Amino acid sequence: MKKGISCFHGSDLEVIEKKYNISKENIINYSGNVNPLGISPKLKDELRENIDLIASYPDRQYTSLRKTISQYTHAPFENILVGNGTTELISLSIHVIKPKKVLIVGPTYSEYEKEIYLGGGDTYYYRLKEEMNFQIDIEDLNQHLTNDMDLLILCNPNNPTSSVVKHGELRRVLDHCKEQGIYVLIDETYAEFTPDIHQVTAIPFTDYYTNLIILRGVSKFFSAPGLRLGYCVCGNENILRKINEKKNPWTINALASLAGEIMLKDEDYIQRTRQIINNEREKIYNTLLTWREVKVYQPYANFILVKLLDTPTTSSHIFENLIKKGLMIRDASSFPFLDTRFIRFCFLNPEDNDRLLKELALLLRS
Repeated sequence: MKKGISCFHGSDLEVIEKKYNISKENIINYSGNVNPLGISPKLKDELRENIDLIASYPDRQYTSLRKTISQYTHAPFENILVGNGTTELISLSIHVIKPKKVLIVGPTYSEYEKEIYLGGGDTYYYRLKEEMNFQIDIEDLNQHLTNDMDLLILCNPNNPTSSVVKHGELRRVLDHCKEQGIYVLIDETYAEFTPDIHQVTAIPFTDYYTNLIILRGVSKFFSAPGLRLGYCVCGNENILRKINEKKNPWTINALASLAGEIMLKDEDYIQRTRQIINNEREKIYNTLLTWREVKVYQPYANFILVKLLDTPTTSSHIFENLIKKGLMIRDASSFPFLDTRFIRFCFLNPEDNDRLLKELALLLRS
């Protein structure tokens, strides 16, 4: 779907600044899906002390960083590869698999389809149904995963629906894909925000399912999109070797590599993040359930999808009125299968969340 006037990405603050004549420093960004705590104080302090690292090349194998990721994810060290954000790893994975026919579970992130197109493949969507609250019908999905499919792409938890596929259902999909010879790419960008990551992450399955690739990064959970640090977990040695051969050396700079080690070991920051997101997710979801003007879908990530029930009120109308007050939500009409009745916003600190709910209520009830 073509990007509308209010369908800005969470990183489009400079565009917003120019269009609405609002300083980006004065915009509260509920569209970026980034941890409201900001980067950890520990990371700030340690990077200052290690600024001289920019005078040296990073380790080409990123051994220390990969060992830290191994400890953090409990994945074998040899199954881990790092890259310049999940965006680079999405691109490299697709170029290595070379899929001709790909099924994407959507509505979801647009970068998957773009990379498939650039690689010469054809994209097909498995549509999440609103009447099922955007949860996957596993049996129905498997019927669409025929042996002429080369690749399944699943964002889990999914963006923008904040829905999730838990272990039991995920194993049914993985078993089916293994039988049909279909690769599975799972983007776990938001998995760390879920109430219980152990029920969601597919990383423990990578040893058994050699057709499985898991992608994660530090942009959202660790509030570090500018670092461009991502990692891939895969139990298929041949796939990892081919990705590594295509990947340019040193795509992660020395400071970003050190930052990854610091962040993934900062247990206090990790626990504080999970606490604030769990608390705010429950509060906001339960509050919106009582509003007759909207329908909400149970969120598992750090954001929520909201359907506007008052027909004359559109996502563009909500966006335009909120941005004039310095509040930036996501007009979700640019996502496949969604329309001008859907908005999405992420959970920030309690004060900012309360302000958004207050302003949103005034708009919907005026």
